[in-house]
Amino acid sequence: MLEFHSDIKTYFNIQYLTSRDHIIPYLSQFMDTCSSIRVLEVGCGEAGVLKAFLERGHDCTGIELEQKRIESARELFRETEHGDRIKFIVKNIYDIDPQRDNLEPFDLIILKDVIEHIPDQEKIIPELKKLSKPGGTLFFAFPPWYMPFGGHQQILRSKILSKIPWIHLLPGPLYRSLLQMAGEAESTVKELMELKATGISIERFNAIARQHFNIIDTSFWLINPIYEYKFKLRTRKVPGFLTKLPFFRNFYTTAAYFTLRNDK
Repeated sequence: MLEFHSDIKTYFNIQYLTSRDHIIPYLSQFMDTCSSIRVLEVGCGEAGVLKAFLERGHDCTGIELEQKRIESARELFRETEHGDRIKFIVKNIYDIDPQRDNLEPFDLIILKDVIEHIPDQEKIIPELKKLSKPGGTLFFAFPPWYMPFGGHQQILRSKILSKIPWIHLLPGPLYRSLLQMAGEAESTVKELMELKATGISIERFNAIARQHFNIIDTSFWLINPIYEYKFKLRTRKVPGFLTKLPFFRNFYTTAAYFTLRNDK
């Protein structure tokens, strides 16, 4: 396991810097991020992504299933300027009722490194319409399942297995046995096997999203923007012609950015 995965403050700051230096400038191409907007992050964790929007004066809300992560977020935001202006909701998104929960529609909805963990992706993507303003923007970022570490095996405690690319593509029973033989905690094995069931490809996401929203941009990264802060690597996009190769592009795209608009 890499050190920053267990250090909440460090990971919070990595998410913040990625949002400040890459996500907001990227979204600024497609929407006004200077005027005050309402921003929702689904699966916000400790909400480092939202910190960058909050410091720009935006109205931020985070939805998260895990109470413990929201407690950590509230603690971190006590040390953040204007941290009292961010709202957190501990609830399954399917249980959200905008009227009952007193939520006005959002100008921007963010799911960063979340969609690949959610079962029934055909259900969750249209579900976001109830929270999105007409004409609102939705931003998704995720590692395609077939990319070298699309199985999140970098979280393993095994120094060998955590560094083997594409190991998550092994048949399920073999992969589970390998993880168990390496002495990984059962909770970790369960998490990675669940991800094996929910991991999503570029093509699958595209097919679901375009049924419900207009796709206004896709950007594929050879070196994920977050790697600048995790590994000191220079961010780089997939070369143009390589973005056009269906299926194969999943193997070398370490992050896919999709920007959608709610006007369909």
